[in-house]
Amino acid sequence: MENLQDRFCWYEAEENGGAGSPEERYQRIVDWAGQARGTNPDAFDAVTVWLLEGGRWGGEELARNRTIFMEGIIGRFSRQCRQLREELTALMPSGLVNMAVFDTLDRFEEELAGAPRAEELKEVVREVFSDFSSIKKRETRELFAGGITGHEGTDTVEVFGYINYLKDCDAGVQWTLFMPDVVKRQQDGFRIVRFEYRKLPAMRFVGVEKDFSQDATGLEELQRVLDAIEREGHGSELLYDVILVHHYGRGVDVERCHALWGRFLAAGAPVPQGYAYVDFVPDNDGKFGMPYLSQFAFAEFTGDMDAMHGQEGFDCDAMYDVTRNTILAQNVMIPYPSKYWTAEVCLDGFQKGSTAYLFSVER
Repeated sequence: MENLQDRFCWYEAEENGGAGSPEERYQRIVDWAGQARGTNPDAFDAVTVWLLEGGRWGGEELARNRTIFMEGIIGRFSRQCRQLREELTALMPSGLVNMAVFDTLDRFEEELAGAPRAEELKEVVREVFSDFSSIKKRETRELFAGGITGHEGTDTVEVFGYINYLKDCDAGVQWTLFMPDVVKRQQDGFRIVRFEYRKLPAMRFVGVEKDFSQDATGLEELQRVLDAIEREGHGSELLYDVILVHHYGRGVDVERCHALWGRFLAAGAPVPQGYAYVDFVPDNDGKFGMPYLSQFAFAEFTGDMDAMHGQEGFDCDAMYDVTRNTILAQNVMIPYPSKYWTAEVCLDGFQKGSTAYLFSVER
C-alpha cells in the first residue's frame, strides 16, 4: 500500500514563508487543522488495517513497508510537528496562538520518537522501532496497530494500541488550533459565564432512570425523597437537581445513553427502593465503568434557553458541544469511554431547566 501516507491531510508550509499578516498566517494553520480532523481518523484506521496484515509480509515487501511506516508516516509527522512548532512560535508575539497547542506537540513528538507514555506499549514500540520484522508476530502487531475507531474516532475497540495513541495525539494538535474559533461561533444567543475544572471527594449520585419532564407529580416525589436524604446529613458539594448521562464505561456505538434524574450526594448515601445510584471517586482505578471520576469541567451559561438547548447543527445540543469543545481546545483529557459521563445541571431546580453542564475529565 505504497500511497498509504497520502491519505493523511498534511500541513505544508507556504513557499513564500512568512508572507501575509499574522492573522492570515494563523488562520491558514487553523483551516488546515479543521480539514485534517475530517480526514485523518480514516487514514489512521487504514494504517491499523495495513499493519494487521503484517503477518504475511516478507523480504522486499517487509523492507518497503518499513520505509513507508518509518519515513512516510512517522518521519513525516515528526517533520510536520517541527514545522508547526516553528511557525506557531514565530506567531506568538501576535497573541493569536492558543498556547495549549505546544503541550500537544510535545506529547505527539514523544510518541513519534518511540517513547510512549502508556506503560503497556513501551516494550512493543521499542521492539517494532528497532526491528520492524517483529510486526510479523501476532501479539506484537495487534498491540502496535490497535483497533479501528471510525470516522469520528470514537468507536469502541478491544485493543487500544500505539496507532490509537498517535491518532489521539494528532487530534489533540488539531483541536487546540481550531476549537477556540468553533466555541466562539457556537455561542449564538447564549454564552459561557463560568468555566472551571473541579475534583471533588468521593460521592454518590442517586436518582431514577426516567424522563420526568412530563410527570410533575413524579418529579415532586423525586425531589421530596432527595431533600429528605440531604436533611439526614448526606449532602454533597453539588446541591443541585441534575440529569446524569452515562454509558457504563462503553462507547456510544455499543451502549445507549442512560439518563438519571437525581442529585449528587455524599459517598455511601442511602439508596431508596426503586432508585439507582452511581458512585464517583477522585482517582482512576484503571477499569472500565463505575466508579466514575469525580473530576469534571463545570460550565455555566446565560442567555436564551432555546439556544442553549438547540440541537440542530450540534453533536448533542449546544451546551454539551460548547462544554466539550472548550475542554478539547484546552488540551484537557476526556476519559472516553472508560470513565465518560456528562450532566445537565438545573441550578434553580428541575422546574427552571438546566443552565449549566458537567463534563467528565481527567487531569
